[in-house]
Amino acid sequence: MAKLIILTASLSGLIAVIFGAFGAHALRARLSPELMGAYETAVQYQFWHTLALLFVGILVLQWPTSRWLIGSGLAFSLGIIFFCGSLYILSITELRNLGFINIGLITPLGGLCLMAGWLFLFLGSWRNL
Repeated sequence: MAKLIILTASLSGLIAVIFGAFGAHALRARLSPELMGAYETAVQYQFWHTLALLFVGILVLQWPTSRWLIGSGLAFSLGIIFFCGSLYILSITELRNLGFINIGLITPLGGLCLMAGWLFLFLGSWRNL
């Protein structure tokens, strides 16, 4: 599981760099300040939570059976996808709905996943350190 978490963090870091560069060079002149702010928030949250995910992967190497740490990795991964992904979609596309789901409703779900990731990291650390 540690390998999967670390690989996921590596891929997320690569995507964050690509999206950050794309935003700085291709989108700045095209997006309104409000949409650019949302895009930049997504990039920043992706970077910070990618580092947290990498850290969790390293901890899982030490404690491979910790359900709290594995849950933290899963929660951070889902949070990055839902929170950052929905902000990327909302800021660079006209898309506002995915079938019956409003994309704006996915953002707070992703935020809750990120919060859960930190809570699970706390609980896993409390139990294992």
